[in-house]
Amino acid sequence: MSENENRKYPTGPAPDPSAGSGGAERRIRTFTPRRSRVTAAQGAALERLWPKWGIEVDGRSTLDLKALFDDLPVVLEIGFGMGEATAEMAAADPRTGILAVDVHTPGQGNLLRQIEERALTNVHVANGDAIILLRDMLAPGSLAGLRVFFPDPWPKARHHKRRIIQPEFLELAASRMAPGAVLHCATDWEPYAEHMLDVLSASPHFENTSADGGYAPRPSFRPRTRFEGQGVRKGHVVNDLLFRRI
Repeated sequence: MSENENRKYPTGPAPDPSAGSGGAERRIRTFTPRRSRVTAAQGAALERLWPKWGIEVDGRSTLDLKALFDDLPVVLEIGFGMGEATAEMAAADPRTGILAVDVHTPGQGNLLRQIEERALTNVHVANGDAIILLRDMLAPGSLAGLRVFFPDPWPKARHHKRRIIQPEFLELAASRMAPGAVLHCATDWEPYAEHMLDVLSASPHFENTSADGGYAPRPSFRPRTRFEGQGVRKGHVVNDLLFRRI
């Protein structure tokens, strides 16, 4: 979000929440902020609802998930797009809290709007880098699950290092997940699915919930999204991977 856009929503998400919290991150980023137009409804939701449901990923303090979610078990969702699937999952399972993190301002506004329209009380929207959130703001063993649905596949070989599902990410994720918590990934890019399966299978911290050691059927609780539908219409094969924290 540009400086001028930020002035439109003075109580909304910050353009760079981790700025000034200890220096610039020097690691390779797994995401690129998308710049697209914020609609009037999304902007109104950002202005009105961010103070109640929004969290800035500034890396400065550990979140008290029990207080935020009234003692519900909490699942972290990394990259929620426009938030439709997140809101649907939250509505279907009100006894699970969802901490949904993304950097896409229109999607943040859209998810906040759906929180209000559906009267959801089990979702918080985090703004910023998911790695900073995991590393600096979540306590060890505090997550009941982790979801990474349709992350950027970075298809060019020179960009593969930017893919989020890597051994070092799994080390960090495992440290924040309780024993038995499930890491659920989904992608419509088959080479990335193969990479995910290889990396997850090699991790000493996770075990495949699929009996044959491969991909899992799509669980009924994961809604089909518009993005997923577009990929299927193009002939893409969607693969789900569900690995349990040992």
